Amino acid sequence: MRFHLTRFAVATRFTLTEHGRNRFAMILVGLFVPVWTTLAYLAMPDTPARMRLRATGESLTPHGNELTEISGALNAVTLITGFMMFAATFSGSGFDRRLAMAGYPRTHLVLAKVTALALVSAAVAAYATGVTCLAWSPRQPLLLAAALFCAGLTYGALGVGFGSLLRREVEGMFAIVMTSIIDLALQNPITSSGADNPVMRYLPSYGAMQASTAAGFSTSAVPGYLAVQLAWFTAASLIALVGFRRSTRNCLPLTARIPPPVPGSDTAGLPAPREAAAPSPAVSDTEAH
Repeated sequence: MRFHLTRFAVATRFTLTEHGRNRFAMILVGLFVPVWTTLAYLAMPDTPARMRLRATGESLTPHGNELTEISGALNAVTLITGFMMFAATFSGSGFDRRLAMAGYPRTHLVLAKVTALALVSAAVAAYATGVTCLAWSPRQPLLLAAALFCAGLTYGALGVGFGSLLRREVEGMFAIVMTSIIDLALQNPITSSGADNPVMRYLPSYGAMQASTAAGFSTSAVPGYLAVQLAWFTAASLIALVGFRRSTRNCLPLTARIPPPVPGSDTAGLPAPREAAAPSPAVSDTEAH
């Protein structure tokens, strides 16, 4: 038990250190979240917008700027967590591969990434919730924080998957940005006339969008939609797990691997010495002369 805890603690420390070195991500957390949510609140008109919330079946008339700020907070959280997990996975893939090939348990490496993802998502979600509450008062701030946290988990897992499967950094960044923009823009009734379309329920942050909207303008609890978002997180985690397993597999050819030692033999497991090549007749004649 102590062995597993030590390996897990070391892998977690390495992962968190990698996140701490990403200064650009720290700047995004500190500036992008308040700037983006505040601009969404101030720039959009506060005209009430009629909408039907599928999560509760209620007909609501929230202010347009408040609804847009919720969408902006979700967009900020998903972008930042996805970017942080992608950057850490992409830059640390070689180090993870060397650890796995050296015998470090991949299970501990995966658990360390999940722990780091949970901590990052919780911190960014709490920060975004606090910034939102400075502008106006959502009816259920804890539910709003939980929805942002679940959305961060989903996009963080997608970031790990993109970092493990894609070969170029620009490809992963483009995939995260476009997925988040398309996902959330289509669900905002202020910017999309098709927000009530049944197809929206198949988008990655549908559960979080419904739960956060209910948190802002309703007193009804919607645990089922948080469960929907966690199901998306599970699916994204499976993709990330497949990508991580693929990126840390042993790529050495079979002939280059040292055979395992055989009990009772001192020299077992060592590569056989190469036999000296017999001299050619031409070389023998030259030496004779």
